[in-house]
Amino acid sequence: MRAGSVLIIGSGLLGASLGLRLRLRDIPVYLEDASPLAAALARDLGAGEEPPEDAWEPSLVVVAVPPDVTAQVVSTALDRFPTALVTDVASVKAVVAARLTAHPERARYVGCHPMAGRERSGAIAADADLFEGRPWVICPRPETREEDIVRLRTLALDCGAMPILVEAKAHDRAVALVSHVPQLVSSLLAGTLNDAAATELSLAGQGLRDMTRLAHSDPQLWTAIIACNCAAVAPVLRDVAERTGRLASALEAAAGAARAPGLARAVAAVVAAGGRGVARIPGKHGGAPQRYTEVTVLVPDRPGELGRLFTEVGEIGVNIEDFSLEHSVSQKVGRARLSVAPAAARDLTGALAARQWQAFIEGGEHE
Repeated sequence: MRAGSVLIIGSGLLGASLGLRLRLRDIPVYLEDASPLAAALARDLGAGEEPPEDAWEPSLVVVAVPPDVTAQVVSTALDRFPTALVTDVASVKAVVAARLTAHPERARYVGCHPMAGRERSGAIAADADLFEGRPWVICPRPETREEDIVRLRTLALDCGAMPILVEAKAHDRAVALVSHVPQLVSSLLAGTLNDAAATELSLAGQGLRDMTRLAHSDPQLWTAIIACNCAAVAPVLRDVAERTGRLASALEAAAGAARAPGLARAVAAVVAAGGRGVARIPGKHGGAPQRYTEVTVLVPDRPGELGRLFTEVGEIGVNIEDFSLEHSVSQKVGRARLSVAPAAARDLTGALAARQWQAFIEGGEHE
């Protein structure tokens, strides 16, 4: 990617994060956005510069706008820059490609989708490491040139991502399952809390927070995403609804009966199927999931304590594979859950105890 400059159209989370990453590699990056204020914020954060006023031609154009307007912006970029490779990072691919079928320069467009994001949006949430270790999907078509695939592979690698070639419709079916429906289910669950009493919500624990984290996402963006992938989202969502309906029917039957011999089987089947599904999710570095042991450490609710914990775990020489922090109502400590290699868990617990931390192994191993 060191040959030529990059123009990023759209300075939201993905566009600004991409700009930050490429600037770290000394690649010239220019930013455009329909909102002058959004573009100015991204530039102030260091994600790129304002495009030159004189006639110029970038080597690569990356369109980072919502999927409902992606095809239009890509089409305009193909017209503006007659030699540039044009790609996009929208989370839906087939509809974009279909809308560009009649464009005479469509061979210079290759769709991409870095599988990275967060519930916060906008340049203010941008991170140069956002794509680190994440899949970066490239969706070539029959007319795509091999050298353009190589350039986009290089772009992904420059961002620390793992490039993967996937056909557009197959991509859309996959993201419906692993991204779009999880967003909707999280939002549906969080929606049931709107009529809950304050006393009920005061009992909420980390499980509810984990399940509803995605519900903080941008409604306007997700409306555009789902609208562009209806055909793939609908059957997955229907399957979730049918499974939920069958379980609800079993629960209703049990509530009105003196004995409910089928209830335990119905609940166990749902939980067991979920466990098998979780076990299939790839591990931290891809491939088969690895098993970790969870070490729980009580962290005083004071400034600097969490940083001190991380520092001392590093001094002990143990790598933290995953981390979560749980707070309970009226408690003056948080519970930090450190996922570590099983062989290191017992030594870590002992070493932390020697440093006056309250640490213990809880729940055994997990994926």
